[in-house]
Amino acid sequence: MPTATIEPIARKKAGLPSAEALIDAVRAEIGDAAPDSQIARAALLKALRQGLKDARITAEAELVANRRGTRCAQMLAAAEDELIRAAHLWATRYVYPRENPSGAESLAIAAVGGYGRGTLAPGSDIDLLFILPYKQTPWGESVTEYVLYMLWDLGQKVGHAVRSVDDSIRMARSDMTVRTATLESRFLVGDDNLFTQMRERFETEIVEKTGPEFIAAKMAERDARHDAQGNTRYVVEPNVKDGKGGLRDLNTLYWIGKYFYRVQTYPELIDKGVFSKTEYRTLQRAEDFLWAVRCNLHFLVGRADDRLTFEIQQEMAERMGYHDRAGMLGVERFMKRYFLVAKDVGDLTRIFCTSLEFAHAKKVDAFGRVFGNFRKARRQIRGEPDFVLEHGRITVADDEVFEKDPVNIIKIFWVAGREGVMFHPDALKLLTRSMRLIDARLRADERVNAYFLEILTSPKSVERILRRMNESGVLGKFVPEFGKIVALMQFNMYHHYTVDEHLIRAVGVMADIANGGLKNELPLTHELLPHLSDTRLLYVALFLHDIAKGRPEDHSEAGEAIARKFCPRLGLSAAETDTVAWLVRYHLLMSEISQSRDIQDPDTARNFAQIVQSPQRLALLMILTACDIRAVGPGTWTGWKGSLLRALYYATEPLLSGGHSQVSQRDRIIEAQDALRLGLTDWTPKRLDAYIERHFPNYWLRAEPELQLAHARMIDAAEAKNSSFAGSTSIKAFEGITEVTFYTPDHPRLLSLIAGACTTADASIIGAQIFNTKDGYALDTFRLRRAFTSDEDEKIRASRITDMVKALLEGRKYLPADLGVDSRYNRRLKPFSVPTEIFISNALSDKFTVIEISGLDRTGLLYHLTRALSDLNLTIGSAHIGTYGEKAVDVFYVTDLTGGKITSKVRQKRIHEALEAVFAPARREKASA
Repeated sequence: MPTATIEPIARKKAGLPSAEALIDAVRAEIGDAAPDSQIARAALLKALRQGLKDARITAEAELVANRRGTRCAQMLAAAEDELIRAAHLWATRYVYPRENPSGAESLAIAAVGGYGRGTLAPGSDIDLLFILPYKQTPWGESVTEYVLYMLWDLGQKVGHAVRSVDDSIRMARSDMTVRTATLESRFLVGDDNLFTQMRERFETEIVEKTGPEFIAAKMAERDARHDAQGNTRYVVEPNVKDGKGGLRDLNTLYWIGKYFYRVQTYPELIDKGVFSKTEYRTLQRAEDFLWAVRCNLHFLVGRADDRLTFEIQQEMAERMGYHDRAGMLGVERFMKRYFLVAKDVGDLTRIFCTSLEFAHAKKVDAFGRVFGNFRKARRQIRGEPDFVLEHGRITVADDEVFEKDPVNIIKIFWVAGREGVMFHPDALKLLTRSMRLIDARLRADERVNAYFLEILTSPKSVERILRRMNESGVLGKFVPEFGKIVALMQFNMYHHYTVDEHLIRAVGVMADIANGGLKNELPLTHELLPHLSDTRLLYVALFLHDIAKGRPEDHSEAGEAIARKFCPRLGLSAAETDTVAWLVRYHLLMSEISQSRDIQDPDTARNFAQIVQSPQRLALLMILTACDIRAVGPGTWTGWKGSLLRALYYATEPLLSGGHSQVSQRDRIIEAQDALRLGLTDWTPKRLDAYIERHFPNYWLRAEPELQLAHARMIDAAEAKNSSFAGSTSIKAFEGITEVTFYTPDHPRLLSLIAGACTTADASIIGAQIFNTKDGYALDTFRLRRAFTSDEDEKIRASRITDMVKALLEGRKYLPADLGVDSRYNRRLKPFSVPTEIFISNALSDKFTVIEISGLDRTGLLYHLTRALSDLNLTIGSAHIGTYGEKAVDVFYVTDLTGGKITSKVRQKRIHEALEAVFAPARREKASA
């Protein structure tokens, strides 16, 4: 079995002298010094170090100039070959020469792993296999140690194994990792007969008998790796090596191709009928691009790092020649190219695995699962003469199906969804060749649009079919607006996926709900769903809600225009179109209001209700918002966000349905006080009356009943101990938050001290309710994002925060003025730029001035904002803290010290300037960087 080779041009361009030339140069330099002396060893090490340095400089220059990633990786491997050969040559010729070698005194060195494939990234490990005839000898051990120590002294990371031929075969039989390494082995230097012997035995004793087993193991490894990386190729900080659609997926094709088809290079797969010439060229381009990304990444960061993080993406885009153009940032253009390449790798993997399945259907399926009887090779689909099932996969009855009737291009997806079957690679290939048939006439065809609407609104199959339509290129061609956002990445920390992936996932969440899933996570959506007149509108709105991303105009407004044009195409009525367009236009509204407004303030629900206008639209928007947030990425949806949405829904619904919305504030206060009396039956009426009298009316209107009860018990316990300070903790498992409440004499800097204490504990504040009592006490409840799975750990963290606040109030501890400046989180935010916006309004609440602040987030930001508000002599009634990736949106309901609104324009200007100054240090730091 021949092994991989390095292209001659890569060896030539590597620029490193041959091993023999290196040895001759060292001999000339050491003069009369003994070849086995320390002087000679130092001279050899110096020559190898300089050679390695020159090789890397040459490879990087070639990469920057020509952007040929595969060539760069092969140049580095070729240079490494000569270094290892030179070290071995010096060891065997001068340091440990053999006078009369025995049969045992022989050794072969082989490259394995990625190095065995003839490619190396600048930070890659050097994986070597030292092959012995049958046992280790003093000579073989000495040569092995000499070569290894030389490489280690060069600062290289070397992974190595020393095995006899028998050991290699025995371990390859039982260990899949060793088997893969042996499969990739490439002879470097030494006794080539040993290497040939090992390879021939490996071929006859292992490879010939274990094909299905090897494939199953490699596919299982691939699936586990994908799961660990999030099981999608569209994460916005992808791993170029191990991520889905990355280099490791191409490696898997290489391993299986060598093992099952007995090929050594990708071009041979064309002869085997696995890939067409076009597909092979796509593979070449994908491999070259991914190697260019990986090599550039290693050169840029100076170490082995395969994750394209936000901090490095902009510099990577510049190195690879992507600049701002056509309304897109250079970094977004670069990442779009990356995701399109990752998609190509996925397509090639699917074609390869399906071809493997059909070639050996009775042994292994497309996922590497071994099983017995396969389904009947080919059968008709009832009522569908143009399509058949072949080995259980849908394909065309003949190659003219799409030419004869282009409607079939969409219909085949509809049939696949209805039948619950996967696609035959021949059908996908024919779809690709037939893409020109998708024109304006086909897009306007009523039958085609009816099929697509049914695809879009079929919960059992919609996510799978939409994803297949997208990966085949059909979806972007059939819906051109969707085509513009395929592989589009938004350069921010909030969104985890590309826009097209997010839209498909959002539709998938809706389908999951319709299929009975997520009942515990989204209880209200399941309650509302049966009462909707037409759930189809939700699927359409979710498919369209972000379709206008990447445009200079507001994507919600532009999306509304697209919806008004697209919905009639699908056959929706004018009223249905209006509803979908409205949902797209306002798809962010409910999320924004619930997270950044005081829901207990009656004006919040009233203002929201004026926009929504009907209970049906409220229900639709509630479900759409939940689906949208859940599809943003892992961890984005929390029970706390769900509780805020439900609270806003319940506050708004009566205003739209004619329920008990006319209840006066006085009645609501009495209702809250009566609920407290029922919860404190162990208190005397006189004691209850005295406690109730301590609170202002707004407390009864805005604090939740269960919180009011907890406050009463905490205050009662503190007074029983004659303590003027108390803190309590409540773990809200469903909401994913921890509530920390403080009861203490009011203090002008209390909120900033609490925020500072939370910062020192690395606690993320997501909301705060602030109250004062008539006798001068503050009663503040902070909601913290949960950090630990254990309730006990959460309580310990909350206790640290409570103790810190008490120490700060008593003057035993102090907060530094530059709190949070050196945070690791702040360093991660450096690539981003967010404009600072400060909005001051007296129209959003009857009693409060609302200050909305947005800008670049940073550790300690809330502490500095609340401190600035305190310095401005403002009283904070409630705080609503939101973080959307790198963007912070903090909203404060404030009054002046007399309880009035801030109406003076002069004072509003002073507030604006003071808050803007909080963001100034971060802007100065970014400008200097």
